[in-house]
Amino acid sequence: MTERKPPGVDFESWVDRQIRDAEARGEFERLPGAGEPLPRDVESTYDELWWVKRKMAREGFSVLPPALALRKEAEDALEAAYAAPSERIVRKIIGEVNDKIREMMFKPPPGPPLGKKPYDVEDVVRQWRERRAAQQPGGSPRSDV
Repeated sequence: MTERKPPGVDFESWVDRQIRDAEARGEFERLPGAGEPLPRDVESTYDELWWVKRKMAREGFSVLPPALALRKEAEDALEAAYAAPSERIVRKIIGEVNDKIREMMFKPPPGPPLGKKPYDVEDVVRQWRERRAAQQPGGSPRSDV
C-alpha cells in the first residue's frame, strides 16, 4: 500500500478499497498467526513498546547495558566453570571472563557500574575440586591440567 490517498476521496472508503484489493490479491493468506486469537499479556498495564519486546524475544535479542550484560555473563561463566569436566577448562572459562571484566574496569562503558572484580582463579579451581569431590563417591577428583 504505497499509493497516496487521492484528494477528494473519503479516507475511510479509500482505506476500505485498499483492504479489499489486498484481500483479492491474496496478501492476507497464510500470515503467521492467522486464525489464532491475539495473545493476551499477563500484565494489565499497556506498554507502548510491546511489539518491540515481542520481536526481540522472537529474534533472540536482549538489550541490557554492557555492564549488566557482563555481570550476567560472569555469573554464567562461574556456573559453567563449576560444571566443567577438567581443571584446564575451568581455568580457560574463568580466564576469558576475567579478561572481559578487567577490560570493562579500565574502560567503563556508559550505564551503571559493573560492580564486579575478576575472579580468583585458584579459589574457583579449589571450589571446583570440592564440588567435584562431593559429587564423586569415595574419591578425589581428577585434575586434568
